[in-house]
Amino acid sequence: MAPCMRSSLLSATLPFLLATAGAACSSNDGTNAAGDAGGSADSGGTGDSGAAMDGAGGSDTQTPLDSGMWGDPLAVTLGSAGDYVILAMSGISNVPMSAVTGDLGLSPATATGITGFPLTADSTNVFSTTPEVTGKIYASTYAVPTPANLTTAIGDMRSAFTDAAGRAPDVTELGAGNIGGATITRGVYQWGTGLLIPTDITLSGSATDVWIFQIAQNLTVSNAARVTLAGGALPGNVFWEVAGDVSVGTTAHMEGTILTKTKVTLETGSSINGRLMAQTAVNLQGSTVVHP
Repeated sequence: MAPCMRSSLLSATLPFLLATAGAACSSNDGTNAAGDAGGSADSGGTGDSGAAMDGAGGSDTQTPLDSGMWGDPLAVTLGSAGDYVILAMSGISNVPMSAVTGDLGLSPATATGITGFPLTADSTNVFSTTPEVTGKIYASTYAVPTPANLTTAIGDMRSAFTDAAGRAPDVTELGAGNIGGATITRGVYQWGTGLLIPTDITLSGSATDVWIFQIAQNLTVSNAARVTLAGGALPGNVFWEVAGDVSVGTTAHMEGTILTKTKVTLETGSSINGRLMAQTAVNLQGSTVVHP
């Protein structure tokens, strides 16, 4: 069967219509609606983004996106950067008490750029520890092989950012930069603006599905908003590539690896299952960060 385009609404709370890819109907299938909306953002179609009508005499039933509607991207390669739960270049700050599970790395800034954690150096001076981190803390001024390892990890982080930013998008400008209430399946999603998550969203898919979000400006997650995984989806397969700042509001929750050109701030009581990778600084305020 040849592919065609059909309309699907993201969820009952999402105030916009998304044109999605679907299966074609055979010549004897009478269920195709003449009122289906046009192509997705990269299809070249002239589809109407307003509320379409499927079939005669009534409006669409609002449903989540079906799994696998869009492309099937490969995961972003993190290299040795993936060994860290927090990796930054200019600083890592903390307002106690935070709880971090995984290793931290800072380079090329020195260990003095790690603030708010009471650090205790290991006898080898290769790493340090702190009560708020279940893991090790590495900085560029520690003993060998730490400086070289961090240089490699920072290079891998920057390469990962470039990789994520360079993927061809399946969908552009979803929700005009506001995806509150959405249920989103695998694929590459791109915004030429900032992205706002004002209310809960769900990433629905299998353990092998991958999500890549390309954001040209800032990523803002409102207070108490949650990114939730469903259907077996894994945080290690979710990537947020952000050219601007990332702000995760109080008690909000994120899933996935954040790759930002600038800084990440997790406000009081916020949390993430994933990684924080910043080409400037990471700021924690009584936050929880868990390596995926």
